[in-house]
Amino acid sequence: MRTKFLMMLCAGSLSMAGCSSTHELTAAGQSVRFTDEQPGSECRLLGELTGTQSNWLSGQNGDNSAMRGAANDLRNRAAAMGGNVIYGATSPVSKKETYLASFVPLDSKIQGKVFTCP
Repeated sequence: MRTKFLMMLCAGSLSMAGCSSTHELTAAGQSVRFTDEQPGSECRLLGELTGTQSNWLSGQNGDNSAMRGAANDLRNRAAAMGGNVIYGATSPVSKKETYLASFVPLDSKIQGKVFTCP
């Protein structure tokens, strides 16, 4: 009985640890870059995406490692849809989220427009 409890405790801890890990940048995601300059006419807009990083267990609401994880997620998603440039990346925060963040850690988010450029 005691062994089963310890095994379940360990399994639960390991599964929850995965929830707070930072998104790693994939090989394809490494080829995606952020820019503040509007891409030229030679580039094609693919759409708008949001990258997220869970802060539930780490409690890192908006700190640098959480935002880096969200940016990595955005770059990986942009690469998956064929993009190589992200324009106008911002971190959207509503008043409701700001109030709620006082009590529980929320996901860090970053969004931007994805382009494919030659």
